[in-house]
Amino acid sequence: MKTLALTTLTLLMTTAVTLAKTGWDDNYEKSLAKAKEEQKLVLLDFTGSDWCGWCVKLDEEVFSKPAFKKFAKENLVLVELDFPRGKNLPRKTKEQNDALKGKFKVSGYPTIIVVDPEGKEVYRCAGYKPTLLDELKEKAAKPSASAK
Repeated sequence: MKTLALTTLTLLMTTAVTLAKTGWDDNYEKSLAKAKEEQKLVLLDFTGSDWCGWCVKLDEEVFSKPAFKKFAKENLVLVELDFPRGKNLPRKTKEQNDALKGKFKVSGYPTIIVVDPEGKEVYRCAGYKPTLLDELKEKAAKPSASAK
């Protein structure tokens, strides 16, 4: 009985921690396709969600704010690329995140990279930056509807 309870608890915890934040995905290729379809850019959040204090601060002070959420909904496809220490990711997700970390030469957390729907980098911010939304609005907003 103990084994069954422990297995069930482990499964529930694993499922809960592997879900990306609300409004965020963890699948890069799927997000690129969505961005292409919706004519948006893709924001990659390289994070250490369960150990990086600056990552948590960025989530709390930028990503969770209504102004960011509104901007993102209109202009971005959001992808969380997590590198946790105290929780396990599915093997496929971990392999994807490791490959993207290498491809984009990420050396610290948080690192925010915005790419176009083809995966070409258009903006980068390393470290915590409370003015991130302003910079995204200036540098990474999609073209106006009249330019489409």
